[in-house]
Amino acid sequence: MEILSSILRGMSDFIWGIPMLVLLFGTHLFMTGRLRLIQRYTFKAIKMSFTADEGSEGEISQFGALATALAATIGTGNIIGVSTAVALGGPGAVLWCWFTGLFGIATKYSESLLAVKFRTKTDDGRVVGGPMYTIERGLKCRWLAVVFAAFTIFATFGAGCTVQSHAISDVIYTTFGTSVFVSGAVITCLTAVVILGGVKTISKVCEKLVPFMALFYIVSCIAILWINREFLAPAVLLIIRSAFTPQAAAGGFAGSTMMTACRYGMARGLFSNESGLGTAPIAAASAQTKNPVRQAMISMTGTFWDTVIVCAMTGIVVVSSMLHVPEAYTGVADDALTRIAFGQLPSVGNYALTASLSIFAFTTILGWSFYGERCMEYLFGKKSVLIYRLAFLAVLFIGAVTSLEIIWNFSDLMNGLMAFPNLISILFLSKIVVEETKYYLWDGRLHHDAASRNF
Repeated sequence: MEILSSILRGMSDFIWGIPMLVLLFGTHLFMTGRLRLIQRYTFKAIKMSFTADEGSEGEISQFGALATALAATIGTGNIIGVSTAVALGGPGAVLWCWFTGLFGIATKYSESLLAVKFRTKTDDGRVVGGPMYTIERGLKCRWLAVVFAAFTIFATFGAGCTVQSHAISDVIYTTFGTSVFVSGAVITCLTAVVILGGVKTISKVCEKLVPFMALFYIVSCIAILWINREFLAPAVLLIIRSAFTPQAAAGGFAGSTMMTACRYGMARGLFSNESGLGTAPIAAASAQTKNPVRQAMISMTGTFWDTVIVCAMTGIVVVSSMLHVPEAYTGVADDALTRIAFGQLPSVGNYALTASLSIFAFTTILGWSFYGERCMEYLFGKKSVLIYRLAFLAVLFIGAVTSLEIIWNFSDLMNGLMAFPNLISILFLSKIVVEETKYYLWDGRLHHDAASRNF
């Protein structure tokens, strides 16, 4: 296992080297420029996400698609991921994570637009789509679409499965002393009840849980920030300064250079908000919408909520707590930074974190299982979906009861391998993204039906 962990770490470090960082952040900046700062429409899109697009085709509502995507993105990446980024990359990683989300809004918009643009109907009348269909139908490159779908399936067993179930069982054991086998069995059974009901059941559960879990976590973070209020300004200044420090920082953050801050901040940012990863467009493609721009705008709000708000709050909570009670962080493991910060809440801190992390991770499991199903169906047909579900549930239980250091390295590796073909498709099809945006958004036809457009 140590040898395998070392190999995966080396591969992950290679994938997440300078070329990947340039491609990812470069795509974010490129699409932000081409789309004339599409981020300025974020609040308009938020308002739109609560309004149904009547009379449109799709399997689930637009808010349901957003909730499913948010369920998959707002998870352990927002809590453990940010904590790990700070531990490995220093406080500057928080800013790079935030930048990845802010500029990643343009990429999330682009990939979601393309997913709706190139979605298709199955023989039984269901609407399906995602980067695999975009790459095949838009780029006319079937083999690259197969590569994306294959890497996505593998990624669902890492980022969307074992990482999440282990996080739940570990935090419940730490807080209540409950056996990981008991937690694993409960997680697996609850997941089975939902995912066996299909995308509509997953969507309905996510619509109910996502708003509640996000609000609960944000309120908890605000309470901690109030406790750390004297250290907020120093924490923000430290985050900004460390993000651009070429040499290693002093003190408890020794070893965190600008490159490591950038590497871990961007990797965890992508793991959290999935902008450029190619997963959220799979949910967007199933939405009931008349044109691709409308759903793309709604989808891009997911990155805003996930990284610009939730991850930023987690990062500031962790760094301000490290300044407030530095003695509590001596010799602490990577994933415990947030737990110590929440421990400052009198009596209820650990319980609040346990509840937040458990709900976050559970909804992430649901969202990623849907992504895996769609990719399995694309590669092997609808009959393969049941096989995937059973395999997913088995791996889910194994992840809950097994402590593996290789999980994060495997997840980072798969995320990077998924991102490559998706980012390539966005860049090569960026002209279509701009043309659709001009026709529907800039020219004022946002509520028009795509079928009425004269191509």
